[in-house]
Amino acid sequence: MSNKSKAGIGTLTGVSIVVANMIGAGAFTSLGFQLESLSNTAVILSLWILGGIVALAGAFSYAEIGTMIKKSGGEYTFLSRIYHPIVGYLSGWISLTVGFAAPIALSIIAFTKYLPFDIEYPKLVGITLVFIITLIHCFDLKLSSKFQNITTLLKVSFIVSIIIIGIILPEPENSAINFDKPYWIEIGSLAFAVSLIYVSYSYSGWNAAAYITEEFRNPKKSLPIALIGGTLLVTVLYTLLQFILLKHVPFSELAGKLNVGTIGIQHMLGSTAAKVFSAGISTLLISGISAMVWVGPRVTSNIAREHKLWRFFKAESNLIPQRALWLQFVLTVLLLLTGTFEQIMIYCGVLLNVSTLLVVIGVLILRHKKVDMSESFRSPLFPLFQIIFIIVSLWMIIFAFIHSPVECLLGFGNLLLGFLTLSISYRMDRPK
Repeated sequence: MSNKSKAGIGTLTGVSIVVANMIGAGAFTSLGFQLESLSNTAVILSLWILGGIVALAGAFSYAEIGTMIKKSGGEYTFLSRIYHPIVGYLSGWISLTVGFAAPIALSIIAFTKYLPFDIEYPKLVGITLVFIITLIHCFDLKLSSKFQNITTLLKVSFIVSIIIIGIILPEPENSAINFDKPYWIEIGSLAFAVSLIYVSYSYSGWNAAAYITEEFRNPKKSLPIALIGGTLLVTVLYTLLQFILLKHVPFSELAGKLNVGTIGIQHMLGSTAAKVFSAGISTLLISGISAMVWVGPRVTSNIAREHKLWRFFKAESNLIPQRALWLQFVLTVLLLLTGTFEQIMIYCGVLLNVSTLLVVIGVLILRHKKVDMSESFRSPLFPLFQIIFIIVSLWMIIFAFIHSPVECLLGFGNLLLGFLTLSISYRMDRPK
């Protein structure tokens, strides 16, 4: 980025980036999967609040490390500095292969489900959409930036309008609000842990601002506000949205369904309004897809600057990583053609949890080493939030292996492939 563009990024833009990356398909899809195994409304809401607290704990940790290292690149940069370049590379490999391509694929699946009309070839439509968005981001960086800022406001306004309508309208007699099943039985169940993976996916993106730390005018001020403020806002919106859906729709019509947002609007305002809101949700998903298409290749181009194996994917002279954009397009298409919604979510979620977990543990390591942090943000109530994040993340990873061992093994098989590319890269980087 040019110095001029770096100087122009402030706190509000940072919050916008975080919110734009966080609000996506998960807000309008995860509830249906949760209700297949859980029924207590308090448990469902606790699930979303806990997901927000975990994301907030991560935001505190990333703000601390980001304002100390003050380099862009997210986990790739942080883990390379805290542990070893090998750890950073493998984290970058996760971002390169699934960190962005998988969420894009998930959003594409949700996009086709939320279209207010039936389509004969949904995967073809989805692939075409990703192709068009990728093409757009290959040409005009300024237009991409404006598009993301505007759609963030539209996203928030859209969800707030649904929440307000849902609060005003009375609760029907057959709503999914239910407190019959004992709270502590469900909260300690395997289903709760696995559901937390879905919620964790829905909150993914809380660390988005850490990928562009160097582009803030004042990282010490702007990065913490962007990470923490954006996460708090989305937590409130997500929790209220799930409550509204539970309030207005019968349990049987939500459980196992992907398009719970459309179903909810249909019960609140009728079928005509549901089609309008369904189209609106699809439109908002496009902006989320665009945000990930835009940000993801920047991680790949950072790797390409340091490893000859990936040199082909360096950013062009106009600062747009066009080849990395098309690499991400190919990976997204492969995921769309080979995986289901649930498989992609678990496969992606476990790998991303491991990567972010290592960053949060890194806060404990740096504090123990007594690294000079006088100029950096310090997360409050240390080490409370770090412990919460570590415990919940380990819990999700362990239970994911128990519940979905095939998807998890595929995920860690991906890391072995990353080791292979790393060994090839080291041979290429070695002086002759």
